[in-house]
Amino acid sequence: MGTPDLNLLPLFVAVAETWSMSAAARKLGIPKSSVSRGVAALEASLGVQLFHRSTRKVALTTAGTAFYEKVRPVVATLRDITGGLPEQEAEPSGELRITSPMDMGLTFLAQLAAEFSARYPGIQLDIRPTNRTVDLVGEGFDAALRVAMKLTDSTLVARRLSGLESAIYAAPTYLARRGVPRTFADVASHDWVAFSQWKRLPPPLVSPPSPRLVTDDLLFVHRAIREGLGLGLIPTFLARQDVTAGLLVRVLPTWTLKAGSLFFVHPPTEHVPRKVAAFRDFLIAFIEANPLMASSD
Repeated sequence: MGTPDLNLLPLFVAVAETWSMSAAARKLGIPKSSVSRGVAALEASLGVQLFHRSTRKVALTTAGTAFYEKVRPVVATLRDITGGLPEQEAEPSGELRITSPMDMGLTFLAQLAAEFSARYPGIQLDIRPTNRTVDLVGEGFDAALRVAMKLTDSTLVARRLSGLESAIYAAPTYLARRGVPRTFADVASHDWVAFSQWKRLPPPLVSPPSPRLVTDDLLFVHRAIREGLGLGLIPTFLARQDVTAGLLVRVLPTWTLKAGSLFFVHPPTEHVPRKVAAFRDFLIAFIEANPLMASSD
């Protein structure tokens, strides 16, 4: 007698309790051929016949009855254990730890979190906005939002959510004081609030000799230009509400800078946890309804 495949035990119990390969297949949600092959494989590994087969039904043999009495409580116990796990419940539940760029964590993610929590009350969100790249596995995170031209960590499972774009903005008070740039060359004569990665502007823009202020925080750039410190290049999704409210004006409105893509990433697993899949799918639908770019990508 060999060692049976333990994954076949629930299949065996289903056939024994329904007296039918077809009924067991329907109960388990698998093809009848898989049930037949599974029973045959189990019998081969045990070296005994477990069922008498007829065209209408199956019945346990003496050996099959003895085996059923031994494995039934084991399978029942496994069902009780796994049935109580969050991943097996009708609705996803449990703590979901997400990290995101700071600017997204403090803008559209707040609205998304509220809507997601209303839809999935059993999931407790733990969202950590940060400007650093987090080690998801080492720091115990389930998933992350990341912005990049191209992801460099090939060990993560990634889903591209949207392209991103940036544009030049300024406060109405600054433009009233200094005038509105009409050409790419005009930008060079204005005060510039620079994100550290964009201290030099891409052509055809002409960069000022030196920025008025440099920072590595896009939210700081956003707030500084809103206060009238100068022109600034920020993501369009970050400026959208202020443009609508009249707090910012888009300068050179026909020009945009493609600023990479937004990705949803998570560590590789054989089965994506249901809470992670629920957040991913909700995020995709949210961005489709609330595009991060004014133009299509």
